[in-house]
Amino acid sequence: MNALAATSRNFRRASKLLGLDSKLEQSLLIPFREIKVECTIPKDDGTLASFVGFRVQHDNARGPMKGGIRYHPEVDPDEVNALAQLMTWKTAVAAVPYGGAKGGIGCSPGELSRSELERLTRVFTQKIHDLIGTHTDVPAPDMGTNAQDLGGSLGRDAATGRGVMYATEALLAEYGKCISGSTFVIQGFGNVGSWAARLIHEKGGKIIAIGDVTGSIKNMSGIDIPALMKHKNEGHAMKDFHGAEVMDSTELLVHECDVLVPCALGGVLNKDNAPSVKAKFIVEAANHPTDPEADEILAKKGVVVLPDIYANSGGVIVSYFEWVQNIQGFMWDEEKVNNELEKYMSSAFQHIKAMCKSLDCNLRMGAFTLGVNRVARATLLRGWEA
Repeated sequence: MNALAATSRNFRRASKLLGLDSKLEQSLLIPFREIKVECTIPKDDGTLASFVGFRVQHDNARGPMKGGIRYHPEVDPDEVNALAQLMTWKTAVAAVPYGGAKGGIGCSPGELSRSELERLTRVFTQKIHDLIGTHTDVPAPDMGTNAQDLGGSLGRDAATGRGVMYATEALLAEYGKCISGSTFVIQGFGNVGSWAARLIHEKGGKIIAIGDVTGSIKNMSGIDIPALMKHKNEGHAMKDFHGAEVMDSTELLVHECDVLVPCALGGVLNKDNAPSVKAKFIVEAANHPTDPEADEILAKKGVVVLPDIYANSGGVIVSYFEWVQNIQGFMWDEEKVNNELEKYMSSAFQHIKAMCKSLDCNLRMGAFTLGVNRVARATLLRGWEA
């Protein structure tokens, strides 16, 4: 099931639990605006190259729309639409005054030079310029893009990974456990995976297996994450790290551990590998890493899944702090950013648990019903039926 179908299915389930009016449900599901633009740039060798860019603005009932722009060969309208919708519910779950959006350009950023990427970004921005802005739609970095900008906030680079760590702490505390002494498997070692690994390691968590596109490794005594970070930053492949043994990448997601943290692409947990998952908890640091079919299998196995629209919301929460600081021209120190992030993550978890209790549902539906209910209420308060 693709990301859009899966996200829409979760939304409809939440809508049914909340008893939403069918017309309001349909209105919430349909994007506010979809933009598709053609971006032609001169390459460094003088030839022309064309790329297709997308921006889906899903909902603005709770505030300006917010969402990343990703550069990836597999960017397509359905994926961008699904991620824009997820951002609507994610910002509502996090209780930040935003709606959802998402954008992307179908390209391979690794095959483009820095100057080609800059030209591509300028053309794309120029084509959507009139439809984005501080109080309309606020773009953000995403896969294949970076935070090169003016302004910004301290702590933004680590925010998603730090939010994953706070979310994991909140979840484990519900079961009388903590990060220290628990074992972790992390899939993905990009921005989110590396920060999550570093912060979990600092809290005393034992990361026994980790993998990325360059290979997967394991060490049952725990992997030395600072040493692995140094290894990666020097440009070496994961499989060449000397502090662990190489493992089959297909075994990573089904490796025995307390907590599995998928931090890479969507759809990695599916009906084929879900029956073999041995983790007790899954913290979805990636967007849509678990297919609905896998979700049902994991639920029957008693695996507790902390959903993406909460678990990886640290990035958008600190993006909100960044927005506030830039508007005010008053910058916070990093300690304040991190303390505020912890407050937002802790509060959101308690609200999700309250929804789970009142509606007798799992954490995914608790998060979805919380988000959808907040957006539906804002839509009605704005005089939707008028």
